[in-house]
Amino acid sequence: MSEKIDQIVEDLKTLTLLEASELVSKIEETFGVDASASVGGGVVMAAAAPAEEVEEKTEFNVMLDEVPADKKIAVLKVVRSLTGLGLKEAKELVESAPKQVQEGIPKDTAEDVKKQIEDAGGKASLT
Repeated sequence: MSEKIDQIVEDLKTLTLLEASELVSKIEETFGVDASASVGGGVVMAAAAPAEEVEEKTEFNVMLDEVPADKKIAVLKVVRSLTGLGLKEAKELVESAPKQVQEGIPKDTAEDVKKQIEDAGGKASLT
């Protein structure tokens, strides 16, 4: 640790309980934190920033990540049925994996598409 930190720790050891309480209040006020959360009996200062709402993703893309050589035909059939591509276009897509198969689809549909690809022997992921 640095000398500065060591000095602060030594200074904190000399505080009375009242002074320590006032210090905590001053730190909370100055830095906008809340020291009331505790972990294992110790005091932890947590930022009191307003909670940001996380917007849930509603549209997903399905990526064909990998196709084993011995499963290429089965995956090709699935890709053709999912995309409506012709044989040549579907073959190019499968052979150029990793490649996006579908985009902007609902989560349930995307998971179903991923499962179909994986059942045929390919590897797929949602983005």
